[in-house]
Amino acid sequence: MKLTTRGRYAVTAMLDLAINAGNRPVSLADISGRQEISLSYLEQLFAKLRRGELVTSARGPGGGYRLARSDTEIFVAQIIDAVDESVDVTNCQGKGNCHHGETCLTHHLWEDLSGQIHEFLSQISLGDLMERQRRKGGERSAEVVLQTLSIR
Repeated sequence: MKLTTRGRYAVTAMLDLAINAGNRPVSLADISGRQEISLSYLEQLFAKLRRGELVTSARGPGGGYRLARSDTEIFVAQIIDAVDESVDVTNCQGKGNCHHGETCLTHHLWEDLSGQIHEFLSQISLGDLMERQRRKGGERSAEVVLQTLSIR
């Protein structure tokens, strides 16, 4: 299963925000520089994340973004859902028209797998990802942490 760039970048950026959040907001320019994600793309993602109430923004000098709640209360599936991403592994995007307009023989299998993946990602918080990074040790990028979890 492979997430699209939008889902991967959203999770990576949120993990970067969680790792680098202190008492001050984190700018998208800083996340962009660390994660090599286009600033304009991050702006689009963070507009959706803000609407999804996963982040809050602070304007002005020293402005940027903060997590809207604790890193242990924000789950990977919520991030993916907020940016209108899906973890669908069916060939028909869940429409059931996979075989000449009809449901293929294995449609329900792949639909169930999609549900299992979403459930799995609903159990992993940003705090869990940060703890995994601490256990692995060293300065590692958010992308490497995601690769460690095989979410790519």
